[in-house]
Amino acid sequence: MPTPVETWAQQIRAGEVRAISRAITAIENHDPIADDLLKMLFYSTGRASIIGITGAPGTGKSTLVDRLAAAYRRAGKTVGIIAVDPTSPFTGGAILGDRIRMQSHASDAGIFIRSMATRGFLGGLARATADVSLLLDAAGKEIIIIETVGVGQDEVDIVRLADCTLVLLVPGLGDDVQNMKAGLMEIGHVFVINKSDREGADRLEQQVHAMLELAHESDGWRPAIARTIATDTKGIENLIAEIDKFLARAKASPEFYSREADHWSRRLIEMLESRLLDRLLGTKENKDRLAALASEVAQRKKDPFAAVAEILASAGNR
Repeated sequence: MPTPVETWAQQIRAGEVRAISRAITAIENHDPIADDLLKMLFYSTGRASIIGITGAPGTGKSTLVDRLAAAYRRAGKTVGIIAVDPTSPFTGGAILGDRIRMQSHASDAGIFIRSMATRGFLGGLARATADVSLLLDAAGKEIIIIETVGVGQDEVDIVRLADCTLVLLVPGLGDDVQNMKAGLMEIGHVFVINKSDREGADRLEQQVHAMLELAHESDGWRPAIARTIATDTKGIENLIAEIDKFLARAKASPEFYSREADHWSRRLIEMLESRLLDRLLGTKENKDRLAALASEVAQRKKDPFAAVAEILASAGNR
């Protein structure tokens, strides 16, 4: 007789929408049952291609995601979309919900869309995004598209999670040279000049080409440049061809599994940090003790190094 968690895992593997939605809520709320569920599902993962889409606000990320999803569905592929949004200061939830986004896909059982709030987590991704991508992978989604919140040049965490990262640029958003700085421009596998019918698109493409000429090629790959007008569905098929080309090359590379190991090394460290913080600060008593120590440090009655040592010593005695 299967346990409730085993039954739940079976429902997720079968792609049942309600079971997937419940599981994502459990992950976001740090419900302990989510860990048990992901343990069961982990060995059913590793098959999906994860595409990250990042770029400054106003570059048209949501529209591009919508058009990419439609094109993948026409090709017969199942799609999962994770749209990471800013956190509402009132509810703590995503300001832009999945009911607002991509309504044309609402009746398509081959697409699962979920908005997630950042909940103050920096780097453009919600803390639970990686776990949710594993969940959608186990649920049989062949393509998982992650749209980041759009916080600017520091939004680089997506490269640690995605198999292929798209960086969206738009002509006319200010100083084009500003876009060439470190950060976003160093993580792209494919650069997408969206709204390419605007004045300045040729100049922007030339600047990106010049930047890529100077950049170090990763594993012999020079990032491609694709032009799109997402609102008119122009350039989407060519963009998918560039994505497929990169994914094929990356997965055929001898370094593929070493990159995977590096990714999981970082993930394990992140998981350890999360678990250790929960152990140190997970109870009201510990939170109150932290607040008391912080007050003492603020009043210069105790130095911060001694405060940290006291917290660690307390944890070691348990």
